[in-house]
Amino acid sequence: MLNKKLGVGFVAKRCGVNVSTLHFYEQKGLIYSNRNQGNQRRYKPDVIRRVAIIKAAQKLGIGLTDIKRAFSVLPDKATPNKQQWAAMSASWQQTLNDKISYMQRLRDSLDRCIGCGCLSMQSCPIYNPEDILASKGPGPVILDASP
Repeated sequence: MLNKKLGVGFVAKRCGVNVSTLHFYEQKGLIYSNRNQGNQRRYKPDVIRRVAIIKAAQKLGIGLTDIKRAFSVLPDKATPNKQQWAAMSASWQQTLNDKISYMQRLRDSLDRCIGCGCLSMQSCPIYNPEDILASKGPGPVILDASP
């Protein structure tokens, strides 16, 4: 199967994504295909692993830009080996830790004002009289503040 070229329908079915998702990933430079004589996309089998990595990273909340940046250090648009995967996943550790911390603060703040005023009009004058938090920036500034 190493030298075999796979059609877009097969890859989509094998990866559990829509054909349009593969086209989108290719447009974003995350995966690559060649064209056959009939101008149909053909993928190398390792694209299945790349799509699996993309899907796993997305489930962790890693954005496509960060995934592309991680893929960009791979030689010749290759699929990461074990060591390269370890380096990629390590580079995402701080991002994930930050997201976990943010979600914990959100969980712990759900029962009080989060500083935006839009969800707690009755209690906002207590926590944010005259919208003094506006000077700290837009959005939920209390929640976004580091502890």
